[in-house]
Amino acid sequence: MRQFRGWIALAAIALIIGGAAYLLQPRSGSPEHSSNSDAADGASGALLFAQAVGHPADQITGNFNLPAQDTGVMFVFTPTSQFTGDEADRTRQWVSAGGTLVYASERGDPELDRAFGVARYNSVASGQVYAGVPVMAGVTTVSGGNVVVPLQPAPDQITFLRTTDGDSAAFLQHIGAGTVYVLADPLVLCNGYLEQADNGRLLANLLATQDPNAAVAFDEYHHGLTVNDFAPQSWVTTPWGAGLLWLVVAVFFGLLLRGRRFGPIAGRPAEVARSDAEWSVAVGELLRRSSARSVTLGLLTSATERAVAMRTGLPLQPRERFWQALWVRAPETAAELAEVENSLYMASGREPDVLNAARKLHSIAHPIAGKT
Repeated sequence: MRQFRGWIALAAIALIIGGAAYLLQPRSGSPEHSSNSDAADGASGALLFAQAVGHPADQITGNFNLPAQDTGVMFVFTPTSQFTGDEADRTRQWVSAGGTLVYASERGDPELDRAFGVARYNSVASGQVYAGVPVMAGVTTVSGGNVVVPLQPAPDQITFLRTTDGDSAAFLQHIGAGTVYVLADPLVLCNGYLEQADNGRLLANLLATQDPNAAVAFDEYHHGLTVNDFAPQSWVTTPWGAGLLWLVVAVFFGLLLRGRRFGPIAGRPAEVARSDAEWSVAVGELLRRSSARSVTLGLLTSATERAVAMRTGLPLQPRERFWQALWVRAPETAAELAEVENSLYMASGREPDVLNAARKLHSIAHPIAGKT
């Protein structure tokens, strides 16, 4: 009873540590800015606005299938599941064919940044208010988060939002027939900010870059669990993964310090050699359960011919010559063996027939002493 109480205490401590690790993780209403969230930092308002202005808007879930129309618009907000190299390359090809990508993320996705040549500073800058440039019509001031990781645009990447210090907070780039819009502060398109400054007009301008009937898709596939999330590193970079890690560590060290085993040591039973009779019974039972009557009779026939060949001194192969020589040297044995083999096809239907055929073959292979 005392040992059982010790196990209960150990499990309770492990659960407390795991729960604390999960609850102490910093998080807000929708840190990934999901279009399923109505929180201030969610993006459900962008989805509803796209539907309200007549766009067929939907979410990408289940599988990462890009919008069917090359003239569509796709929003990618702060992926919590990393893009694969193939997914990022397919996204760039889709943009090059005429699609519009709005890629808004605080820290970015490694593969998407690679595919679109996005460079970011390693430091943060003051946010809150961003100044628009004439690239976006009617967008002069945009409100966002307190801090932002500025972008480092290349010569062909045109900045359209700047911080108060003059750093780039958003740029656009034409790739083939399409365009990508990269925003370092996704909050400017989130629910709690759309009514501030010119944020709503910015969203309207992004949607107006395509045909009014163009499809609009919000990537929710990379806000859930994907195949890559089951990689070992993903278990320690998420709140639930950190909690599970603490639980595993607590249980491991608890067992190590207490010196407990999961049960008594079971000795390995000594191996006992089986007799030939046991092997024969086992093989016979296996053949019987598998209803392999024809296989059994085939094996018995081959064994009988081998025994007759050894007794008469005739080579078993080639088989045609063996039978020709057997008819010359031992015609009675050849006739008896041929009769039994010819009846084997009928004998494979029922077990009693199989037994009778096996007895006849055995008597031919091992005749009684003195029998001619």
